[in-house]
Amino acid sequence: MDNNQKRNLTFFTIGLIFMLSGIEYAVILPTIWRYLQILEAPPYFLGLGLSAFSLSGLLTGPIFGFWSDRCKTTKSIILFSNLFEIAGNFMYFIGYSKWLLLSSRLVAGVGAGAGSSIFGFLTQSTRPEERAGIFAAIMACRQAGLLVGPAFNLFLRLCDFKLGPFVVNKYTSPGIFMCLLWVLLQCVVLAMYWDVPPISSEGGAMMVEMKQEQDDDDDGDGDEEAPLMQRSEESAHTYRAVNSNQPETSTSDETETALGATAVSDPFKNFSVSREFLREEVVVLLTAQFITLFNQTALETMVTPLTQRYFGFGELGNSLMYGLCGVEVILGFFFVRWLSSKVADRVVLAVGLVICCTACVWSLVFLCNPRGGYEWELTAFIIGVFLQLLGLPFVAVSQVSLFSKVTAEKTQGFSQGVRRSVGGLATIMGPLWAGGLTNNLYIMLGMMLALLLLITVMAALSYERLVEPRAVQSADGCDSAG
Repeated sequence: MDNNQKRNLTFFTIGLIFMLSGIEYAVILPTIWRYLQILEAPPYFLGLGLSAFSLSGLLTGPIFGFWSDRCKTTKSIILFSNLFEIAGNFMYFIGYSKWLLLSSRLVAGVGAGAGSSIFGFLTQSTRPEERAGIFAAIMACRQAGLLVGPAFNLFLRLCDFKLGPFVVNKYTSPGIFMCLLWVLLQCVVLAMYWDVPPISSEGGAMMVEMKQEQDDDDDGDGDEEAPLMQRSEESAHTYRAVNSNQPETSTSDETETALGATAVSDPFKNFSVSREFLREEVVVLLTAQFITLFNQTALETMVTPLTQRYFGFGELGNSLMYGLCGVEVILGFFFVRWLSSKVADRVVLAVGLVICCTACVWSLVFLCNPRGGYEWELTAFIIGVFLQLLGLPFVAVSQVSLFSKVTAEKTQGFSQGVRRSVGGLATIMGPLWAGGLTNNLYIMLGMMLALLLLITVMAALSYERLVEPRAVQSADGCDSAG
């Protein structure tokens, strides 16, 4: 199996990981409140339970990222982190007390921290021009999990039997179901995930292709596969160990020296947190990450009470609405995947921010004080939600892709951990903000709009810097030569 096949299977496995994370959220969320009530938990435990998962991921993301940057591997990290998902969901299944249930979400959240290592791996194993498309597909996988998750609840709610000393019912069954899915995923990771050699952003991929073509001409068909794999690894590692401007040689001594230098090199040597994360373009993208997830989770918190108050939606109506929203978001991600191959990431970001601002203005005008008949109010609500969800994939994909390009490639795991921690903080604060303001939409939506206007102004002022540094240097070089 050549590196390209391994790479495709690895990306497929990553898609499954993100899909399972979406399924877990969609399976547990509808029943956790009633589950807590049965365990005689006070109402605030619902907020604690939902926030505990994000809190664990927020704290462990940078740690897993740092680990992957140091050891140059992600497979072992994924296998290790999945153990926390398995343990956490089994604890949820046991459900002995409200404290055990809260602890189960904390433990499962540790497993989500491996996402930083995965995004770091994706950055190092993709070319800049294809990266946004890959990120869009991976994010769409999680949305697909959110979409199909409720379908599993259709049969999980019918469970009513005993498994040894444990009771399996519609409240405990999501825990054992997700536990089994994560166990199966462990087998998939063992069989179909490889730590494929990284692709250099500055020509390593081209070196690989040139070496492969040369091997095809010199070696023939009989022994084609082994030299290709060997030389692909050589070129990728050699690029990082020696100056790419030096004449390329193929002696084994130089290759071994390069590989040895790579093995012992410390990616965090001379690394500075302030120099890496307090640059203008990085601050803008981290702010975009926070505001995007803050507004998204605030919207999710607001929608259900709003539909119940104005339109009388019950469980079926809300499920149908969430299903249609999921379809829209998935289609949006795939549209952005196509669009990102045509235009620059910063253009996609600008389009997304304009759409989100438009959606917020629409909601302020037509939803805070609805007028007219039922049909007009429902139409205005549908348009507002449609616009909110339409802008989400544009902003989400472009800011992740840009962030991977403006931060150091050798420390991507840690950098992505910081980015995901910022997002985790937003997913905790968003519901807390919206939960207390469902009866005062002017304040809630006004804050969302103010945040969007803030990041839009920041992005406009920093537009010239929202590009891969190498591209800026190349343009400057051309101007100087001219």
